[in-house]
Amino acid sequence: MAGRFLKFFSPFVRVMPEIKQPDREISFKEKMLYTAIVLIIYLIMSNIRLYGMSTTNSIDYFYWLRVILASSRGTLTELGIGPIVTAGLIMQLLMGSKIIEVDMGDPYDRALFTGAQKVLSVFLTIFQTIAYLAGGAFGPTSGAGAIPFSAQVAIFLQLLGAGILIILLDEMLQKGWGIGSGVSLFIAAGVCQDIFVNAFSWFPSTGATSDHLPTGAVIAFFTTIFSPSGASNPQSVTVWGTFIRQGSAKGGLSCVTTVIIFLLVIYFEGMKIEIPLTYAGYRGFKGKYPMKLLYVSNIPVILTQALYANVLFFGQLIAGPTSWLRSQFPNQSFLIDLIGKFDTSTSSSGGQLTPTGGLVWLLTPPQGITSWTGELWWHPLIYLFIFIFLCIFFSRIWVEVSGLAPRDIAVQIIDSGMQVPGFRRSDKVIEKILKRYIPTLTILCGIIVGLLSFTADALGALSSGTGLLLTVGIVVNFAETISQEAAAEQYPAMRSFLGLD
Repeated sequence: MAGRFLKFFSPFVRVMPEIKQPDREISFKEKMLYTAIVLIIYLIMSNIRLYGMSTTNSIDYFYWLRVILASSRGTLTELGIGPIVTAGLIMQLLMGSKIIEVDMGDPYDRALFTGAQKVLSVFLTIFQTIAYLAGGAFGPTSGAGAIPFSAQVAIFLQLLGAGILIILLDEMLQKGWGIGSGVSLFIAAGVCQDIFVNAFSWFPSTGATSDHLPTGAVIAFFTTIFSPSGASNPQSVTVWGTFIRQGSAKGGLSCVTTVIIFLLVIYFEGMKIEIPLTYAGYRGFKGKYPMKLLYVSNIPVILTQALYANVLFFGQLIAGPTSWLRSQFPNQSFLIDLIGKFDTSTSSSGGQLTPTGGLVWLLTPPQGITSWTGELWWHPLIYLFIFIFLCIFFSRIWVEVSGLAPRDIAVQIIDSGMQVPGFRRSDKVIEKILKRYIPTLTILCGIIVGLLSFTADALGALSSGTGLLLTVGIVVNFAETISQEAAAEQYPAMRSFLGLD
């Protein structure tokens, strides 16, 4: 079964474009240069508008998933890294749950697995593009104001070509031409761009509750100090007013929250439990097996937010203002409102449906400190309870399917020729020791990352809570990788020791 599943992709793997492995040692400076080139190409793509898209009659169904997908609305990066991440997640779950057997030590199996994952990414790119077009994400496809068929074909070809290029850029970095992975680089770049814009944008804020000061928190703060009244500060907003701002504009509290979340994640990333180990065949040679407090990293938040985003997506399709269900059953609006009730707020890139009631609204993250005020102060608390519960649930599931369970770690330790001093050399014994720590760490990880993400959203950080958590982890990993590459460049004999070969 497993062989037939992977071999199904073989004909497609042969015709897929591929980035070759470097045939020479790539220097550290070259890797930095290639990484910068990949990032620049992605940023340019994220600013090239899609030809043929309607900017007034389109609906942004995936507004809540933009950070995770590293996507930009209405551009060549509309799909972002969604197909790559989804394909990788599907293949990892299939392999981790033993539905398919893959020997990653066998070059043929490894090449077939990665090739199948790349082909699946292209299939998902095609599927998501068609689904976007059919759902009216780029404008209505039928009726009054419909975009012509030629424009639909042009949008499809643009997104397919951009999707393949993004896959190749990620493959280029992963095969050793650059540093890290394209997926991580694109996510971090998108979040950093959000932080920079929300902190330093000089464009005036708009909306019913807007103070008409610059959108950027830092610019608005200095505008208030140097122009207490007048054209630059038409409403004479105080310094405290720029600290807690309403609407989509960010204030000083957003900056403080972002810094605090950043420092807390770095602090928790450094906390770990170390189990002493000794080599069975070498007396006196000792080691340690470290287990981080954030045992499964940010995976619980990513999976929970992905689930939320899909609920929001299907909620908009089922219960949106122009949904088929509402048009066919106008007398059942009360029951449909239990699924979701929406208001439409327009933006420069099309319509965005904002949940105001129903199940979909309960799963919508709070937006800033003002979400705690008024009659609906209980909404963030319900959201937090459900969010933490799902983070813990996905933490436990991910440990079981990703090879992080006590039995899997025990087998790895035994296979490496090590044992816990003072105990019999047996995977059952080591598994029993690990069960004292791993289940607790799994639950704590789900609670901590869930609370950090919720706090960032509830206090209105400069980017979403999930985006901040992802970016901090990515930046820390990039810093470690860069330091290892720099050390290996200076001392080539250390490459094997650092795990770079």
